[in-house]
Amino acid sequence: MSDCCTSAGGLTGDDDPGRTRAHDASCAHHSDHAAEPAAGDTRTRIALIGSPNAGKTSLFNALTGLRLKTGNYPGVTVTRSVGRVRVRPPSVRLTRAGNTPGGRASTVHRHVYLEDLPGTYSLAPISPDEQVVADLLAGQLPGVARPDAALIVVDATVLERSLALIAETLGLGIPVAVALTMSDEMERRDGHVNAAALEDALGVPVRAVIGTRASTLEPVRELLADPSAWPRPVVPPPAEPGRERADWVASTLSEAGYRSPRAHSRTTAVDRLLLHPVWGTLAFLAVMFVFFQVIFTVAGPLQGYIETFFGWLGALVADHVSIPLLADFLGTALIGGVGGILVFVPQIMLMFLLISLLENVGYMSRAAFLTDRVMSRAGLEGRAFVAMLSSFACAVPGIMATRTLPSSRDRIAVAITAPLMTCSARIPVYVLLIGMLVPADTRFGPFQAQGVVMFGLYLLGGISAMTAAAIFKRSRSLRSDLMPFYMEMPPYRVPGIKTVLLTMWDSSKQFLQKVGKIILATAIVLWVLLSLPAHTEQAQAIHDDAVAAALAEGADPEEAEAVGEAQSRSFVLDNSIAASIGKAVEPVFRPLGFDWRIDIGILGSFAAREVVVSTLGQIAAAEDPESPETALAQMRYTQGPHTGQIVFSPPTIVAMLLFFAYALQCMSTVGAIRRETNSWKWPLISWGYMFVLAWVAAYLGYTITAAITG
Repeated sequence: MSDCCTSAGGLTGDDDPGRTRAHDASCAHHSDHAAEPAAGDTRTRIALIGSPNAGKTSLFNALTGLRLKTGNYPGVTVTRSVGRVRVRPPSVRLTRAGNTPGGRASTVHRHVYLEDLPGTYSLAPISPDEQVVADLLAGQLPGVARPDAALIVVDATVLERSLALIAETLGLGIPVAVALTMSDEMERRDGHVNAAALEDALGVPVRAVIGTRASTLEPVRELLADPSAWPRPVVPPPAEPGRERADWVASTLSEAGYRSPRAHSRTTAVDRLLLHPVWGTLAFLAVMFVFFQVIFTVAGPLQGYIETFFGWLGALVADHVSIPLLADFLGTALIGGVGGILVFVPQIMLMFLLISLLENVGYMSRAAFLTDRVMSRAGLEGRAFVAMLSSFACAVPGIMATRTLPSSRDRIAVAITAPLMTCSARIPVYVLLIGMLVPADTRFGPFQAQGVVMFGLYLLGGISAMTAAAIFKRSRSLRSDLMPFYMEMPPYRVPGIKTVLLTMWDSSKQFLQKVGKIILATAIVLWVLLSLPAHTEQAQAIHDDAVAAALAEGADPEEAEAVGEAQSRSFVLDNSIAASIGKAVEPVFRPLGFDWRIDIGILGSFAAREVVVSTLGQIAAAEDPESPETALAQMRYTQGPHTGQIVFSPPTIVAMLLFFAYALQCMSTVGAIRRETNSWKWPLISWGYMFVLAWVAAYLGYTITAAITG
């Protein structure tokens, strides 16, 4: 969906917190809809720039038809994205009726490239994402040609602040135009700006855009058709800050009839509560608490429907697939493995929906402001919270969001601690284990106990990430002075339903694609490891003996056959390649209460956390295809001091929850840390300290819970 260019965030000799390395264009990944122009492509390239929250990405989506994530706080858009805009050639002009002068509707179109750049307040960069903008507009981005023109998106409600960026861009000597957004909100708040007068004052084209209203987008499309024809100011404004530029800004505002809008009354009233150091913090915790209550209470029934569907699908396979090996593969690897993860899609979609709502309403920047005091105690600033919060969905975009931080030491400290935040990949694991630990009907007062436990795990992840960041920031390698923090507080806005739903779907689709690739591949490998060697003769002998014993005890033939099949499968499972691997590493995890079957899931989970659910689902389905949930709950130790006891006892479940809360079990995250720090040193440190932390926490959790429960 976007072409992503990472920054090199590694430390150099004398680390200058404000200095960034040259941007590497070779890391770009392009989609079919947003491909980078080929070397010989002569079509016009226009850079789309503007400050955060100005509506830049929404305008880009509307013009190109792409769907990119938007938000109301700096740091969401940290990539450069290229899309094609269909325009009419300059020679084709529409009349008021929408026809060409000859009276026939025009069908002649061509395309120009529009490039959405990270939000920036200035072309004097202090962070890697702002460096991208400055380098591209100056033609200094390796491997990427300088754009032919720049379209600056300006929020009318803060026009005075945006004029500095316009002045700096005009000083580059390329054609410039302005898209003026939020003018309708400006009028509602008794402000005023005359777009035509602003165009005369600036000497460049200005077009007012109201949301994604088609009638206001068409003039922008017509403008993009021929940037070479855009007028330019006779004398460029002062590009450097100082008295001359201040006078130019005042003169421009005066000529445009600018009148500052009054304060957003609703925003001001709400912020008295939400930005209060005490009440605001309590409100934040309440929002997060309700967040997880909703995930469990609303998603529960939906999850039940999906479980019913996969149960029906498994029975269908058993009844209609006559080839035993194929039936076992479909029922165990696919339905028992991948299907076991898809059951948790409702929780994941709900989480993305709620995060999207909070972002688009404008609450996230308030949360960053509130946590600035906490972050400063960890040696970081409020902008670091944006990266941390992004990691709730996935650690990879959270790590990428560290590019908004001016200090490279801060970027590394956040990148190696952000994976401690509870990401969506942990949800299937948490939901499975919490469901086994806490009965669904258990409540703490009016609240569902499962949701309370989930909230506690998310809180644990946040506190742990902050604590780890504080420790690393006090180390000699990452110690640095605290940078000044500033953040724009956008007014609260009612989010568009389409925007929220598309954001939710795009994020959920990425999870499903991950299931379709990593989890499916892992499920197939695990099925092979769990099924080989087949021990056909021994398995058949055990099957026959079990059937005979069951018949002798008075069981009917169907029940006897089920008993024989279960014991045969259990024998193959206990003597499989996977069992040998799990038993080999069992001494490492035995103090945590894990047996070899859990160990196999743990090993697989270091590629992706969700694999443990797939693995346990396969093992349970292999032991009892008719009721894998029952098999999982009744699973017993087959060797060691706990032989015969239930595996998933409260101490073991608590140990697993804590292990997954801390361990770095995602190769994509390791790769992201490697790219952002430009070194293998920090990913290895991250994996190492998080594994030790996970093992120690799991051991303590197992020991304490065992002492309490007896």
